[in-house]
Amino acid sequence: MDTQMTTLSAGITLFLIMDPLGNIPFFLSLLKHVPPKRRRWVMVRELLIALGVLLVFLFGGQHILQLLQLKPDSISIAGGIVLFLIGIRMVFPPVDGGGIFGKPGEGEPFIVPMAIPGVAGPSAMAALLLLTNTQPPGRTADWVTALLLAWLATSVILLSATYLFRWLGESVLTALERVMGMLLIALSVQMFMAGVASFLHMKV
Repeated sequence: MDTQMTTLSAGITLFLIMDPLGNIPFFLSLLKHVPPKRRRWVMVRELLIALGVLLVFLFGGQHILQLLQLKPDSISIAGGIVLFLIGIRMVFPPVDGGGIFGKPGEGEPFIVPMAIPGVAGPSAMAALLLLTNTQPPGRTADWVTALLLAWLATSVILLSATYLFRWLGESVLTALERVMGMLLIALSVQMFMAGVASFLHMKV
């Protein structure tokens, strides 16, 4: 993310990182113990919580890095590694069927694992930190727009999870998750290499 990004490209990147299509089977399994009348409310609540967390990282990105004394290149490297691991698990899922975030528990989910890390995962947080610290200043409105677009698209897909699962089927969703996993792996490599290049440039 060391090159200048457009609002659309940033939104697409955030959308891929949130991976709503890949999350459909896992989110449905999380909600199967929730009464049908509460499922939509729980989903909306978790999506709003995720949006709030991501907005905190967007607006407080510089302060967070200053407080922790972290440099953007270290966030880029760490975010790339996390994103790479998530992409690998999407392309090669575990044999136990636990999904990207482990086996779902019983009862109504609250914050974990639907909001965090389901939607507002570490890679999405790292991407927002990078946008606010490596891109030209004064573009906060662009990043808010990109985040809202990605979040709205993610919300529409997840709120329609039951219909999409019936319409597309598990095999199609699995194939789409593999494709998005490959894209995430490519993004992770770019994020990692950008961090390494920035670090080496600082050392020269």
